[in-house]
Amino acid sequence: MSKISRRDFFGCTAALGGSALLASSPLLASCSGDKSAKMVPLRSPEEYYIPVMDDKAADGRELKAGLVGCGGRGTGAVANMLEAASGIKFTAFGDVFADRIEEAISDLTEWGYDVSGVQKFVGFDAYKKVIDSGVDVVILTTPPLFRPYHFEYAVSKGVHAFLEKPVAVDAKGCRTVIKAAKQAQAKKLAVVTGTQRHHQRGYVAGFEKIQQGMIGEITGGNVYWNQGMLWYREREKGWSDMEWAIRDWVNWKFLSGDHIVEQHVHNIDVFMWMMGGAHPIKATGFGSRQRRVTGDQYDNFSIDFEFENGVHLHSMSRQINGCSNNVSEVVRGTKGWWNSEDGAIRDYSGNVLWQYDTKAEEANYKQYSAYVLEHVDLINHIRKGEGIDQATETAMSTLAGVMGREAAYTGKTITWDEIMGMDMDYLPGEPDTLTLCTLDAVQHPVIAVPGDNNSEE
Repeated sequence: MSKISRRDFFGCTAALGGSALLASSPLLASCSGDKSAKMVPLRSPEEYYIPVMDDKAADGRELKAGLVGCGGRGTGAVANMLEAASGIKFTAFGDVFADRIEEAISDLTEWGYDVSGVQKFVGFDAYKKVIDSGVDVVILTTPPLFRPYHFEYAVSKGVHAFLEKPVAVDAKGCRTVIKAAKQAQAKKLAVVTGTQRHHQRGYVAGFEKIQQGMIGEITGGNVYWNQGMLWYREREKGWSDMEWAIRDWVNWKFLSGDHIVEQHVHNIDVFMWMMGGAHPIKATGFGSRQRRVTGDQYDNFSIDFEFENGVHLHSMSRQINGCSNNVSEVVRGTKGWWNSEDGAIRDYSGNVLWQYDTKAEEANYKQYSAYVLEHVDLINHIRKGEGIDQATETAMSTLAGVMGREAAYTGKTITWDEIMGMDMDYLPGEPDTLTLCTLDAVQHPVIAVPGDNNSEE
């Protein structure tokens, strides 16, 4: 497997973020004049959150930070946080595998970041040792199976947290995150998640325009994450079932939640965000496995999510080489529609009512990466002593992905109440007493097959 370079994180993944001043800035360029007098807001500004995202977080007290999960995303998140703020010192790294810690330190040092002197903790209980080591904030980027329990422990210890998405892989995990998030709010902890489009200026500007009523009442939408096959790891001699699965985690549903949850949650989350946090009431869909090399996941999903008042969202996700690719979102309303691909709102005659001005952004900002700007927001809240809760909304988006997955796996319509109350727990034991053991799920993987073989007249 190739290493993830600094260029990968700050070039290929560079994205647009958000600002509290967007409503009055030149970044909100209307192509057809001011339509605000004709717009009926969906919600008032007091009812939704617009992050302040300057190029860098405000200076303040030095913060000790820890990392749990030293793979490519965790290593990148460390770089993102160090890029986002001054006065951040990483003091502890933890992972199940010692070589991942050493690789993370090597990469960060090569990229020019000082992570010398970090304490190193290895094992399934490393998350407790990192959190107990005296850190103020922790980055949680292990395979998402473990995220709810790591977050729960961080909250119990009063530690601020960055949670990579998704925040769970099953119904129990989502409920655990929602419960822990309430406790975090009571403690005024800052919790930001890796749904970086909430910190992407073009998306935030589009969100504001939609909330202001530019497209009218939301009637439906389409979201896509269609791309080529992700990476995978062939099993090496001496690896136990658990070790292989963790090193190949994006291909195993008990660790990743399948790609509709692990990756496509971004797009589902965008629609739910634009809907003001509304969740789907039921899901019907299908998917299949055709090309995957390892693991037990599907290659594609097509889900119809139904919301209240007859609003439908079509969700499409695919990871197969040699197919048409599309990663985007469309939100439709009674007056027009927003398309994330070009950041424009159009009416149904094709007229551009508004379009995000990327040139103005380039003139007004130096930092464009939403991966960095989400950490700017996190550090600002920590230094101000203000709590922020993104865990709850990301848990809801994650649960919507789980609902869609189960609809495809079973071929049945799954309701929100059913998935919320489902006795679904993918964790094969207590999180800090697991071992690199034999797993039946790896030795005898079961690929979900919807329906049954009984024919009906």
